[in-house]
Amino acid sequence: MQEKIREIKQSFRLMMNGTASRSMREKGADYKLNWGVSLPDLQKMADEIGKDYDLAIALWKEDVRECKILATMVMPTEKMLPEIVDIWMEQTQSQEMAEIAAFQLYQHLDFASVLAFRWMANDKMPYQVCAYQILARLFANGQEPNERGINEYLDQVAIALNDEHAGVRHAAYNSAVHFANLGEDYEKMARKALNLDFL
Repeated sequence: MQEKIREIKQSFRLMMNGTASRSMREKGADYKLNWGVSLPDLQKMADEIGKDYDLAIALWKEDVRECKILATMVMPTEKMLPEIVDIWMEQTQSQEMAEIAAFQLYQHLDFASVLAFRWMANDKMPYQVCAYQILARLFANGQEPNERGINEYLDQVAIALNDEHAGVRHAAYNSAVHFANLGEDYEKMARKALNLDFL
């Protein structure tokens, strides 16, 4: 496994993008190592590797941006246990990683909506960004929340839309747009609860 990880890390060097890496660092994306490799390049690598639980676990342990992203891409969803999700989220510091993990992995888990509703109420930025990204995807795929879920969701979004962090505001707004797109009734509820006339 260590040999495999070493080879993967070496391949990052060949795809390095110094400008992207520097730009991310300036925007506060703090990793021990960041090669600035693009998502399409990483996705291509992940497709070649295939799903691999042990590799995903090993990759995530590396404090390297590309390793962590690759981990979310090669982790088989059916093997991703809630306790591992909790560990990965605790170690997620950046907005970028929260967004990628939500899109690549968490939205596909059987318990995705449970995670999203739990993380919405968390006061840490990565948790909230992840929660709203998951919900945006679930709503976009036609998944409707129950009545209790709707009220809780709208209450939390109303708070998030005024959050000090732009990433949280953006993710919450994005999810509200997809919520409103679920149908006329949902749009009315969103307009009323959130005062969003531009949905």
